[in-house]
Amino acid sequence: MNSAYLYVRVSTDEQRRKGYSLPEQEERLLRHCEMNNIVARGIYREDYSAKNFKRPEWQKLLAVLKARKNKQAENVLFIKWDRFSRNIEYAYQMLGLLRSYQVQAMAIDQPIDFSIPESTVMLAVYLSIPEAENTRRALNVMTGMRRAKLAGRWMATAPKGYINLSHPDGRKYIAPKEPEASFMRQAFEEIAKGAYHADQVRKLMNERGFDCSKQNFWRLIRNPVYCGIIVVAPYDGEEIKFVKATHEPLIDESLFYEVQDVINGNHRKAIPTKIKTPEDFPLRGFIRCCKCGKVLTGSVSKGKAARYWYYHCYAGCNVRYPVNKLNQAFETELELFSLNPVAAELFRMIVLDEYNHTNKGGQTDRKQLMQELEEQEQILSSARRKLLKDVIDEADYKAIKKECADKIARLESRLTDLPKRAENRSIDGLMETFVGRHSNLLQYYRDQDVSMKRHLISSMFSEKMDFDGTLLRTPEVSEPLSLILLINKMLKGKKIREDLKIFKSSRGVVPTRIELISRV
Repeated sequence: MNSAYLYVRVSTDEQRRKGYSLPEQEERLLRHCEMNNIVARGIYREDYSAKNFKRPEWQKLLAVLKARKNKQAENVLFIKWDRFSRNIEYAYQMLGLLRSYQVQAMAIDQPIDFSIPESTVMLAVYLSIPEAENTRRALNVMTGMRRAKLAGRWMATAPKGYINLSHPDGRKYIAPKEPEASFMRQAFEEIAKGAYHADQVRKLMNERGFDCSKQNFWRLIRNPVYCGIIVVAPYDGEEIKFVKATHEPLIDESLFYEVQDVINGNHRKAIPTKIKTPEDFPLRGFIRCCKCGKVLTGSVSKGKAARYWYYHCYAGCNVRYPVNKLNQAFETELELFSLNPVAAELFRMIVLDEYNHTNKGGQTDRKQLMQELEEQEQILSSARRKLLKDVIDEADYKAIKKECADKIARLESRLTDLPKRAENRSIDGLMETFVGRHSNLLQYYRDQDVSMKRHLISSMFSEKMDFDGTLLRTPEVSEPLSLILLINKMLKGKKIREDLKIFKSSRGVVPTRIELISRV
């Protein structure tokens, strides 16, 4: 009596489209064995694609066939040849391997007599038809997905920060998903600052609760889907395309390109490390020791009944001042730097006049961007003419076109973002804030936290201050502040309408860049 191993296989789409099922195939194979007096040695059930033979159950079957002690001829039975394989190359290789095991593959609905040489033609037909069907189906899927991408739709599993959703008509789309979306925005913003390496930013996000591996994070920050761009890969002679997406972007294009410059090493910002200073020691590092000239630090001494705060020299000079005494001496000195109303008004007029003279409302930046855009278009046009004249080949032209397209996209993004930046650069609000706070500088100083107090001190004085225990001596002030104080001194008791020499020579005195404190 003959014997055989039974193999049944389905894939999800075939089961839905053709009605195949494992029990139905198994029942037909058992009935065939019963009618032909074949002993079924085992049944192997598979739910896997037939693109190749890396299938769990098939590998188990091969192991059994290889380990057989008696090398008597046996068969492996299945319903049709497409249950066996959908790749003609792999199918012939497997048939040869089975023959080396003294095993013959047979399809009960498409029987072939291998003793007849011409039967190999029918075998080729049976094997090639499933492969052609698979290839056509894959081509249709790829074409459909490409059309959807060209329409601006994301056609894959949603990246981190997004979630896959469906419209009522069944069309798929992606939408922002919190809190991952906020984490991705923060990651792009931190990388754009240039202070930390991308992996340091990833670890920072991980500490905040954003779970992402290093390799995946690098893929994410290079994916333009976050700025609303879908990349359509080149196909059939067409070049790569960048399409405006239909989903909501998490960041703008200018930020995305800025991040790409940072991670490519083309743009790096040096951000100073902030010094953490206790609230009671705003002058730490700004006062020189009266004995050795080194800067004073600050610390807290623990007494029997209380704690005591001191500025002191760390070099062992035994110079020590109570915090309240030195802080009060500085605040007394700070009162001298407040502007009177007349000086404040004139200072506002001088700065606005200089600003309007050197800045034309962003026109300079816009003109420069337009010139750079025109230059890239001329380069592309020149390359096109050289291609037509056979001066360069098609590969060189495509490389030039790709480089120009990338630069044009970045320039257009900056041009679109220019009005927003010009508005942010408006000096009117900064001037009102600056004059308002310097009209009562002492009160403004008292209202700030320690970091802003230190920022204010460093912007006012270019050198360290000296304190002898009673008097605080301040060094030369910064250049912008010296101009303010000069105006303040000259206008004491004078009217704003009076003709002043400093006003006539303002452009020769005011530096090209005036340092203003931008924080309100």
